[in-house]
This record gives sequence, structure tokens and C-alpha cells, in this order.
Amino acid sequence: MVEQIMNSQSSESLMRARLRASMQACGVDAGLIAFGVEALDARLGGGLAQAALHEIYAAASPDAASAAAFALLLAWRASDGRPILWVREEAGVRRNGKPYGHGLTELGMTPDSLFLIDAPDTIAALRAGADITRCGAIGAVIIELTGKAAALDLTASRRLSLSARQTGVTALVLRTDAEPTPSAAHTRWRVASAPSTPLPANAPGYPAFEVTLLRHRGGIAGIEARLEWNRDRQCFDQAPLSGGVPVVVAGGTGQAVERRAA
Repeated sequence: MVEQIMNSQSSESLMRARLRASMQACGVDAGLIAFGVEALDARLGGGLAQAALHEIYAAASPDAASAAAFALLLAWRASDGRPILWVREEAGVRRNGKPYGHGLTELGMTPDSLFLIDAPDTIAALRAGADITRCGAIGAVIIELTGKAAALDLTASRRLSLSARQTGVTALVLRTDAEPTPSAAHTRWRVASAPSTPLPANAPGYPAFEVTLLRHRGGIAGIEARLEWNRDRQCFDQAPLSGGVPVVVAGGTGQAVERRAA
């Protein structure tokens, strides 16, 4: 038994060391979650605040899986080898299913580091998420809510934001089938699926995302980017676009949506 525990601890330490090395290679600064894309990270002042609350909205119902993957990959980047807890409403679990272990491995993640919690409703999910965010031993928490989720008001989001600042835990609220509403989140993102570029021999390409920054407490808005997840580097890459369109652009779309939403 002791040998098993020691082996488990050794494997965990190795995994943490590899993750730290990959994050350093992608230019991660202390207290920030860098994407690994130089232009995007520069626009964000180095990356996303680690000890903060961030919102991720699926652009449409068919984009729910892409938004969930994006949230999970950000949580992985922020976790530094510590556990990731994913709180989901039971209705959302029935609708969207659960993460697939082999799929997580293909992303370069360690499935044992992810813990799933099913909550009966929105209020229970928010309470569980708030309790988890208060625990500094956790790397990141994802709180997935489906639909309007009226219980996620300014007061609830402020609690999550305050706990994240106090403990250093990254809190990610994942929203599907919902429109943005006022909150205390540090950033708000809209995520849609994007076509992958095939690898040699027409093998399936890396997971690709179309992301738009809708709101940033630092006043940044309107950033749009197409990203790919690189499992070897454990961070995002620029996704190639046809026609020479820049990967990271500043447009008015995000700003217009933000004015309507907040």
C-alpha cells in the first residue's frame, strides 16, 4: 500500500513538472494564464488573471462541446498539476454527456486530475462551486450551467470572484443555451467550434476554436481569435486561416454584444 502511494505521488510530481515546463515554454508568468499565442497574450497583458472568475459562453447550442473543451483546457493550464473540479447540473449531464477518459488523454491531460460533481440544480451547483473555490488546494473549478440560470446573479458571481482572489483558484463559469448577463467576472468569452487543419496523411487535426472576448474588467474588448490546442506543447497555437486573415483581430463585434448584454 505504501509503495502504491509513493508511486502515485511520484507520478503526480512528474506530471506537475511536465506541466510547469510546458507552461514556461509557452511563456506563462506567475499569476497569469497565457494562451501561448504571442499576439493574443500581448493584447491581454500577458494572459488571463489566474486568481479570478472568468465566463465562457457557447456561441450556440451546437458549440456546447467546444465551449466545454475550451473551459477545460484553460482550467488545465491554470491548475499547475492540482485537481480540477467540474460541477455540472444533472440536466446538463443528461443533455451533453460526460468527458471521455481517452479523449482527455489525447488532449495531453491526466484524467485522474479531473473530478466530476453532479448537482441537482443551479443553486446546488453554485453552492458547490463556491465551496470548492474557497479551497486553495484546488487548481481550478468549472461550474457548468445550462439555460438562464437566474440564481447566477451579481451577488453570486461576486462571491465566486472574491473567493478566487483570496485562494488563487481559477473559477470558470461555463454557460450553454444562455445570453450574457451582468456579473463580476474578470473576463467573458464567446466560443464556437472551428474547422481543424488536417495533419499529414489526412489525419484528424488539432481541436480548433473561434473565440471572442466580450468583456474584460481592464477595458479590453472586441478581440477575436482562431486557436488550436497543441497537446505536445500543452498550450494553444494560432490556427491557420485562408486568405491571409490575421489570427487575432480587434473588431467591434464583441463590444457591440457587450453593450447589449451588460
